[in-house]
Amino acid sequence: MKITDVEAIYVRSDLVKEQCDSGQDALIVRVHTDAGVSGLGEVDSNPMAAKGAIEGPFSHSVASGLRELVIGEDPFETEKIWHKMYTGNIYGGRRGVGLHAMSGIDLALWDIKGKALGLPVWKLLGGGFHKKLRCYASSLWGPTPEATGELAQRYVDRGFSAVKFGWDPMGRDEATDIALVREARKGLGEGPDLLVDAGLVWDAKTAIRRVRRFEEHRIFWLEEPLMPDDYDGYRRLSEAVDVRIAAGEEESNRASFLELMDRGKVDVVQVDLTRVGGFTEAVKIASLAQDRGLRVANHGFTTYINVAAALHFLNSVANALIVEYVAEEETTLRDHLTKQRIVARDGMLDIPEEPGLGVELDEDAVNRFRVC
Repeated sequence: MKITDVEAIYVRSDLVKEQCDSGQDALIVRVHTDAGVSGLGEVDSNPMAAKGAIEGPFSHSVASGLRELVIGEDPFETEKIWHKMYTGNIYGGRRGVGLHAMSGIDLALWDIKGKALGLPVWKLLGGGFHKKLRCYASSLWGPTPEATGELAQRYVDRGFSAVKFGWDPMGRDEATDIALVREARKGLGEGPDLLVDAGLVWDAKTAIRRVRRFEEHRIFWLEEPLMPDDYDGYRRLSEAVDVRIAAGEEESNRASFLELMDRGKVDVVQVDLTRVGGFTEAVKIASLAQDRGLRVANHGFTTYINVAAALHFLNSVANALIVEYVAEEETTLRDHLTKQRIVARDGMLDIPEEPGLGVELDEDAVNRFRVC
């Protein structure tokens, strides 16, 4: 079996709001083979930049479009192909969008392997730790603290035992920050876990102060309160408070995660399969985290391709903690793009059993939303 082509398909919602919601567009990657088996992946990044990284021509030996590097390769040789993509685009691919683009191809290759062998990806990765995984309802904050409380109550009514709110309007001022968390806890009641995603808004001293004010509301974790390169700030924060500190969605490969773990001293390592280099790199990051006694969770605010990938990944590692599951109440782009919808029931997600990732594109929907 040989790779014959790589598609990078940019799809976009009819209405894109000015908010931190990466589910409003998507870059879907599809890898084709001469055996008639194709695989799906996704890139959560700047979509057109990642598309260029995939579709660009050969420039020179360390700056090539990724499609040029993988055509003709055996899709089962995922480790070799990962190394070839990394070294063949090392000028643009060591971090950021180049690494993100590699992720989409790597995911698609594992999907091909699973389909060809009739096995789910988690089994190919040697997993099988779970039949179900607990998920948290992931949402933006409501426009006001009171609206956030109402949202929290509705998520509890839908069966979630954990809920996360994030980004704007957190960070405007201390009173608003505290009110958001207070009303979220009030809406959840005493039992469910409350997760807080600050959205990169504070310095370390402010974050320490906020955590201490949030303690009475018993937050499960504080996510990404600092800018991602402030590893020393993360260390000061982690050493000063008892609340779990979670981060990682801004990181790319193992080297940057080592900075976050060893220098930043975070407690929960968040891995986005569509950014870190796909399954091939994600399982290595999880092993590094386990060596340090750390738990891993996924990040994913995009399509069901990403959700499925996260479930396969988390079922393949011993230190999985919880799954992010976007629970926005309005119909989103992801509800149209695949034939399958991955639905949370009683706050749990079933582990996929179908070959590969277990998701297929709805071609009519893709054509409707496709930009290029």
